[in-house]
Amino acid sequence: MKRIKAAVLEQLVHFQLKEGDTSEAAKYAVQLELKKYKESLDRTGTKYIILGEENQPDGSVILHIKKQNGTQPVGSFLK
Repeated sequence: MKRIKAAVLEQLVHFQLKEGDTSEAAKYAVQLELKKYKESLDRTGTKYIILGEENQPDGSVILHIKKQNGTQPVGSFLK
C-alpha cells in the first residue's frame, strides 16, 4: 500500500493579453488578473511560493509558482 506523504505543483502560468490587443488597458487587465489570482490563493488558504515573476515585452506576465495540490500536505516542499 502506498500513500502520498507530501505533494506540490510547480507551474509556469502565462497571463496573456487578449489576442492582438497591445493597448495599455490590455496590459493593465493582465496585471489585474495576476493580482486577483494571487488574492484567490490567499483567500482559499492555498500554500504557495512564487519562484519568479517575469514581465514580457508585450505586457504579459509569466508566473513561476510552487503551490499546494488541493488539500494534500506540502511537507518540506514549500520551506
